[in-house]
Amino acid sequence: MTGIAAFARSTAVCLAGTVLFGPWSPIQAEPSRTPVPGARPVMLAALRSADGTAHGVLTGDSADAITKRFEATSPIYIDVTTEQRYRAPGCSRLKVLFWQEGVRLPDAKAPRKQTIEFGINYCATGLPPKSLL
Repeated sequence: MTGIAAFARSTAVCLAGTVLFGPWSPIQAEPSRTPVPGARPVMLAALRSADGTAHGVLTGDSADAITKRFEATSPIYIDVTTEQRYRAPGCSRLKVLFWQEGVRLPDAKAPRKQTIEFGINYCATGLPPKSLL
């Protein structure tokens, strides 16, 4: 195959991929995840983020012990999204989601995805906001 023919073929494949997997496609890229020892670094990153989101993956002895105990098939992921920004600088209402795939619970028939989600009013200082306005 000549250089021009190879270029034309690869261009056609790229264009076809763009049409098949355009912005309307349900296929989404996995967000970049930072290894963290707990939720706090991910919460702080969400507070600083322009879009109010941050993603992490829990690491360390506790994460390893939980994954091993429940025979999970993935690490423990942390997703933080900003639900509301308050007037006080660096303060927001955050939604914090921990999740893990393939968790085998006692008495469960099959492994499944397990999640824990909570909301928290949080500031970059580590304290709650003085006002919810």
